[in-house]
Amino acid sequence: MEAIRNYLETMFANLPNTPEVLRAKNELWQMMEDKYNELVADGKSDNEAVGTVIAEFGNLDEISEDLGIRNVVTGTQDINRRQVTIEEVKRYLHESSNYAYKISLGIFFCIISPVGAILSEAVNYSDLIGVLFLMAFVATAVILFVHSSITIHRWDFLKQELCTIDFATTNYVHDQKEHYTSTYALLMTVGIVLCVISFVPAAIIDELDISFFGFDTDDMAGVLLFLFVAIGVFMIVLSYNINNSYTNILKLNNASTVSGNYVPSQHPETKYISPAAATIMSIYWQTVTCLYLIWSFLTFNWHYTWIIWPIAGIISGVLNSAFKKR
Repeated sequence: MEAIRNYLETMFANLPNTPEVLRAKNELWQMMEDKYNELVADGKSDNEAVGTVIAEFGNLDEISEDLGIRNVVTGTQDINRRQVTIEEVKRYLHESSNYAYKISLGIFFCIISPVGAILSEAVNYSDLIGVLFLMAFVATAVILFVHSSITIHRWDFLKQELCTIDFATTNYVHDQKEHYTSTYALLMTVGIVLCVISFVPAAIIDELDISFFGFDTDDMAGVLLFLFVAIGVFMIVLSYNINNSYTNILKLNNASTVSGNYVPSQHPETKYISPAAATIMSIYWQTVTCLYLIWSFLTFNWHYTWIIWPIAGIISGVLNSAFKKR
């Protein structure tokens, strides 16, 4: 039955996503299912039953009039889309995961690169050691950025060309995305919490005047702050990029066709009144995050800088209402 269902979805994949077409698809599925059960009851094997059902109902041009969608089938322009196979999708998801790890690790190294200079000052070593530490971490980050960008470049066609995936592939990606949801939520939550509370260890060390193996406490406070932020940002960037790879695949199908309605996550994105409005909304929360961190690190008034989030949420709602295309 799974083979019949996949064949049915392929037949209707490029037809408009309208109630008329969906009714016809459900009606045809019921006829296929009844015929399959009848053949199996008569002693036919699974392969024989599937082959007979597809041969009898597999030509949409011949049965479209009986289904009441003749005008839809004859008037549909079949846009040439590249069929992305499930093997290609699996390779893309695997390489996207590697890309996410390398990008996240590169950002992690960039954030903690000043730690060497702080530690060298704490133990009264030469400033040259701190500079070398910083340059080594930044160089490693650049290598990770360049290498990851080159390896992921082969999949640019997913954004540049019209592509499509079949019903079985869509179900596979959707199941993988649903399975990753709990991990995504956990990493995002912990990452954000680490960034928000990154000042706490520094504040405790400064207040209690704790000593670490003879290191200056102020220096250790700075090291812990950078480390907390680096780990938090690593988790946020990693989880976002991995989750985004699933979303990119699920958006390949044309949202106005039946294939665009396979899973809820393929529903059309919010459309804005202009490209400028879309750009503003696409970078809105990233900008808010940067402003929050800059304000907090410059003032160290973490006990009230959090107020930026509820204010940003209200502004986001207002901008969405103003910029959304109706």
